[in-house]
Amino acid sequence: MATVNFSVPDEVRKAFNTTFQGQNKSAIIATLMREAVERAQRKQHAQEAAARILERRRIAPVITDAEFRSARENGRP
Repeated sequence: MATVNFSVPDEVRKAFNTTFQGQNKSAIIATLMREAVERAQRKQHAQEAAARILERRRIAPVITDAEFRSARENGRP
């Protein structure tokens, strides 16, 4: 297991220590770091998905409203 050292503002440290008094702070920090990594990865995946959608829209054929309506109506049973 690795050791991580970082600086935080005093008010954050005090609030953290007060909020998590009597708890395993190392475990809490590890959980918070995991959650932050997962959140950043989800955000990155969402951005990549949006970029793929926009790229597909950029190269998709353009159709008129009438063509779209016709395709919808003809495709219905």
